[in-house]
Amino acid sequence: MTKHPGQIEVDGLAANLAASGFPESLPAFCAEQAKKYGEAIAVDYFQDGVQLSYRALHERSNRVAANLLALGYRKGAHIAVMLPNGPASVLLWFAIMKIGAVIVPVNIAYGGKELDYILNQSDAQALILGDQFRDAFDAMSKRPALLDTPIVVRNGDLGALEEGGPLADFDPGYPVVATDLANLQYTSGTTGFPKGCMLTQDYWIVLSHSIAQVHNHYGNRNLFFWAPFFYMDGQWSFLSAMAIGGKAIVASKMSLTKFLGWMHEHDAHYCVLPEPILKTVPPAPEDANIPLKFVHAFGWRPSARAEAEARFNLAARDSFGMTEVGPAIICPQNSQEKLENNTCGIAAPYRETRVVGDDGQECAPGDPGELQIRGRAIMLGYYKRPDANADSFDGDWFRSGDLFVKDEDGYHRIVGRLKEMIKRAGENISATEVETAMREAPQIAEAAAFAVPDDMRREEVMVLVKLAEGFSEADMPATAVKNHAECLAAFKRPRYIGFVQEFPRTATNKIAKSQITVSDVSGPIFDCQSMAQISEKTAFDLLKR
Repeated sequence: MTKHPGQIEVDGLAANLAASGFPESLPAFCAEQAKKYGEAIAVDYFQDGVQLSYRALHERSNRVAANLLALGYRKGAHIAVMLPNGPASVLLWFAIMKIGAVIVPVNIAYGGKELDYILNQSDAQALILGDQFRDAFDAMSKRPALLDTPIVVRNGDLGALEEGGPLADFDPGYPVVATDLANLQYTSGTTGFPKGCMLTQDYWIVLSHSIAQVHNHYGNRNLFFWAPFFYMDGQWSFLSAMAIGGKAIVASKMSLTKFLGWMHEHDAHYCVLPEPILKTVPPAPEDANIPLKFVHAFGWRPSARAEAEARFNLAARDSFGMTEVGPAIICPQNSQEKLENNTCGIAAPYRETRVVGDDGQECAPGDPGELQIRGRAIMLGYYKRPDANADSFDGDWFRSGDLFVKDEDGYHRIVGRLKEMIKRAGENISATEVETAMREAPQIAEAAAFAVPDDMRREEVMVLVKLAEGFSEADMPATAVKNHAECLAAFKRPRYIGFVQEFPRTATNKIAKSQITVSDVSGPIFDCQSMAQISEKTAFDLLKR
């Protein structure tokens, strides 16, 4: 069978990757790139006016590693870090890798309740947090004794952790290798609270070097990122820039109106392009001369992708990955006619995929089933969650929980979700977690959280509640439900709130979310941004099934 041109392209990327080889560990990778690129800029936090060269990144993180070691944190220690984008976050990340410890990145939007969960579930032995997050820390009710005195970073300054200045060489006195555990990377689950993915140093090495081959293919050198560093997207983005010896240009604060200007100002060759920019920023003559060569257009409609390519004279491609497996599917430049089918691409280097039906057998081309992935350095499993591991693996295949079709040329298209996940402006939100929080109010008997469409954020959170017996909307009006939802991090709070007398049910009496329609809602639905009632037409459009 003749290979599709896109498959030939990806095979070439895989061959280049195998020929170039991989560093033996992340500390070795940092040292090699510092030796090779020296004073070249590794990262530019342009909004803060701060840059780090490859040498400075290596030698300053050496010092931080030495000082962490002196404080008693050694190989295997779990160190939680709650910091915004900035030099401190990348210096700590590499320092923790250099002592063979395990970083637990913490979302800076978390409040006390979420910190209670993450810091206990992860068995964190240390917490390093920005001083602007002390309120969340103080709001904890189940703080581990080990964390009573966190290491506080004030105004982005690591303080005593950098005492002694840059250190040319660092050796912890024991081996640190690629198979060492590197991260407990928490990702929102569909069966409850976030689960900690156990990721090795090799996970980051394979992921970053695989994506680096894509950047080399397009000739990218200046890569623009805006994902927070506590997310895996922020981490792989930065590491892929290092892998090509390029410059990571990192935004501390996102702005759609300034975005295209930043691309020109910083000569950016690559970014994850936010789809709303097509509507937010009107076309201009300078769009055709934007320096971008390639952009990721995650989850875009085919028409929007084609519009971006025509407007900006670049290649826009989707892909598919997960915290658990890294890059699973990449979309080659030579996808050709496949783009019209909304493909996200073919299996990435060092990844195999299959689509499996309800009978456990691999589906025929074009038939929908669950996407499963295996390959080098996918996650070891979920930390302290044997139940989730049993559900998520079929032998060495990871079960994505997403419904895909795979065609005869190996191209994939996502057609739905088996998991109940809400994806709002790039944030993964567990519906179960939202529902659990809502039910903590004694007036609420049951709650259903689910995604509804939104032009700007792709998905928004709607919550419908059934009040407990003996309570009415006079006891728990929509404003009170909204106020109660403030126990959640801001990005998890519902945009829309409504009430039901009863939910549609499955045969086992579970709430049948897919069957909920406007007719199930008793009274108006409220928009939490204004607490105004939405129109009947808007309600109908949001709840179309």
